[in-house]
Amino acid sequence: MSAISGSAPGKVILCGEHAVVYGQPAIALPVFDIQTRCVVLARPGDPKGTVLINDHAIDLKSDLASLSPDHPIRKTITLVLAALSMEHMPACEIQIYSSIPIGGGLGSSASVPVALCRAVSAFTGHPLDDDAVNEIAFEIERLHHKTPSGIDNSVITYGRPVFFTKNHPLEWLEVPTELLFLIANSGIKGSTAKAVLQIKENWLTDPVRYESIFSDIGAISIAMRESLRSGNHSEIGKLMVANHHLLQKLNVSTDKLDTLIETANQAGAYGAKMSGGGLGGNIIAFIPQDKEETITQELITVGAKNVIVTRLSTREVN
Repeated sequence: MSAISGSAPGKVILCGEHAVVYGQPAIALPVFDIQTRCVVLARPGDPKGTVLINDHAIDLKSDLASLSPDHPIRKTITLVLAALSMEHMPACEIQIYSSIPIGGGLGSSASVPVALCRAVSAFTGHPLDDDAVNEIAFEIERLHHKTPSGIDNSVITYGRPVFFTKNHPLEWLEVPTELLFLIANSGIKGSTAKAVLQIKENWLTDPVRYESIFSDIGAISIAMRESLRSGNHSEIGKLMVANHHLLQKLNVSTDKLDTLIETANQAGAYGAKMSGGGLGGNIIAFIPQDKEETITQELITVGAKNVIVTRLSTREVN
């Protein structure tokens, strides 16, 4: 049997992070410039059910049985086999490659199970559909983040811009014009789980204040949906700036993130904000087409570890 592979993109939150956990809408975009790829190689000479794991992104080399039952890779494969009513896989080796930074808020924890689901199920001869893959990826997100909203696994599984509200049907976005974004890595590893717990503790202490912030963030996501549909670049930028100010009130930004955002805005971005869980990670800047090189260089100058250029392609989604 030849090698079988599966892949999945990264993602970026345009607006609504954290508030989405509390029932407010958020908007996320797939980022195809970074991705996870899983390759499954048959090893017919090995004992039945032997599965070797080689995850290059985290330097993990192990046989599957040696991993904890709750290890995300083992858990993903267990859920895939359960969905297929199979007890074990044919003997094989699974190679995992990812260009998605870990702890950067770009969806690495959801991208790996999505790609893994696709590769493993295809290898068995019974590829899972996107709905089944999405359900499994959400369960793995629970392992990583305890109370995830479901937005990361959804946008990564389906690879489409999404307007997401927890426990509501997914709403795909229509974006009539190509939009250019820069994603700049602060070089500081973020922690979504830590940020979510911190906000939850503060919300329990002062629910009225935090519900008000969540509501304001939700209103920005609703306004952003309309601005994306109309292609109003200036308004998209203003909404991103307003969203970041509210995330600062949630105490999930950092001095480094704020510096990168201020730099992007001063260099000509329509608007910029932190993206993802915060406490490190990345910022996203919406920029004019002719400002890519200038803003990229300014971000590198003030300490961005790297900058990803990504375009939201022109296509309508029904």
